[in-house]
Amino acid sequence: MTDGRNRSEIRPGMNVAVVMKEDQRSGKLTEGIVKDILTNSAYHPHGIKVRLVSGMVGRVSTILD
Repeated sequence: MTDGRNRSEIRPGMNVAVVMKEDQRSGKLTEGIVKDILTNSAYHPHGIKVRLVSGMVGRVSTILD
């Protein structure tokens, strides 16, 4: 499993676990499939921000596939 801090490792269609803004304190993970990559920089220390197919937005914690 890879953490989601490098943009180059994330592609639309991948199965990932994200931390949504409201879950940052608890660290609760939400699983889903990446629809769009929202972070423009190549690296982000808290995880690359993505939009899931479900419409939820969060930072990638782990890549599941």
